[in-house]
Amino acid sequence: MLTVLGMFVLLVLPSVIGIVRDRRIDRQIREAQEHRAHQQRFARAA
Repeated sequence: MLTVLGMFVLLVLPSVIGIVRDRRIDRQIREAQEHRAHQQRFARAA
């Protein structure tokens, strides 16, 4: 039972790491877009 559980973890772990990495990258892209939009709004107002 423990061997099967260990194999399951080894198979699932790369997928979980990839999902976490993709979410972090998506968050960074979204923050960069918001920052750029804020800068453009501020530049137009000045």
